[in-house]
Amino acid sequence: MSLESAALRRIAPSATIAISAKARALKAAGRDVIALSAGEPDFDTPDNIKDAAIAAIKAGKTKYTDPDGMPELKAAICAKFKRENGLEYKPSQVHVAPGGKPVIYNAFVATLNPGDEVIIPAPYWVSYPDMTLLAGGTPVPVETTAESGFKITPQALEAAITPKSKWLIINSPSNPSGGAYTRAELQAIADVLLKHPHVWVLTDDMYEHLVFDDFEFTTIAQVEPKLYDRTLTMNGVSKGYSMTGWRIGYAAGPEALIKAMGKMISQTTSNPCSISQWAALEALNGPQDFIKPNAKLFQERRDLVVSMLNQATGLHCPTPEGAFYVYPSCAGLIGKTAPSGKVIESDEDFAVELLETEGVAVVHGAAFGLSPFFRISYATSNDVLEDACSRIQRFCANVK
Repeated sequence: MSLESAALRRIAPSATIAISAKARALKAAGRDVIALSAGEPDFDTPDNIKDAAIAAIKAGKTKYTDPDGMPELKAAICAKFKRENGLEYKPSQVHVAPGGKPVIYNAFVATLNPGDEVIIPAPYWVSYPDMTLLAGGTPVPVETTAESGFKITPQALEAAITPKSKWLIINSPSNPSGGAYTRAELQAIADVLLKHPHVWVLTDDMYEHLVFDDFEFTTIAQVEPKLYDRTLTMNGVSKGYSMTGWRIGYAAGPEALIKAMGKMISQTTSNPCSISQWAALEALNGPQDFIKPNAKLFQERRDLVVSMLNQATGLHCPTPEGAFYVYPSCAGLIGKTAPSGKVIESDEDFAVELLETEGVAVVHGAAFGLSPFFRISYATSNDVLEDACSRIQRFCANVK
């Protein structure tokens, strides 16, 4: 008899976490490794947010809160959605969880039955399909193309919808591609969804504040109000506020869905850390003046990485609209021989050989459901990025 459950056997460990762990192990062994695999801003959490957390500790705000978030934070989230997205929500429509992953998982466990399908544009964040499987649903990946900006088209969405379709996931800007949907593109997606009222929408807006070149961020319930009653609009403080380790994600949606998600969290994690909630409250209500300068720095890093990768033999790197990732193609190197003598047969081979030969850790595209590509996170300094991209150029030049 297996110790592992059938549900656990349906999923794989997170590829991005696995690559980062391997890079750390090589570093610990004395290797000169540059890890471009983790999706984490290198900026520190702003001082006003840290001070709010310290004040909360000193004030003894260390007790349980409501399972799905304290009222003060829910009110701040409602204010954020109205201020930045033009969306009206009541606190009873808000769910707060210990990170973005639990928000999605709570929604899926609360709504998915065996056979229910979740449409997931590929490339996708590695956890979407596995969380679908854990919750008993069926992931339906829909491949996109570099030519479409790695965004699902209305035609592809229409073809993917079946009577069993329960959710569509939209991640904009995207992890791993950095692609972001314009208002017109979201409206075209919405027009398809309006013809299929049984399909709900989970929009993952975690990278909302990291958009470039005057791109206007919009979210689908804002673009098409007719979808408001079947959209879960998800966000968090991890990326825009450099608070990855604080573990606060949130979402807003119809009250019946939020109540079901609250039932789920009450029997699993219960409330997110009380101190992190007070810090998130300050993040949402406090000064926002650091967000645009940070985004400007990420844009400069994007431009550096895109330029250098497009100078590497066999690579092609599109220019994304947001987040802090690029998703270059390594198709020009497939079938060729790495410096080690191994033939590169896949993007995973490319990533492994790059790490072993030049000490640069990236994540292979197969982990995100679309090959032959790889993901680079450029959430680090220009000097480190220049060094890493120079190593990639050298590696590619030595592939024959």
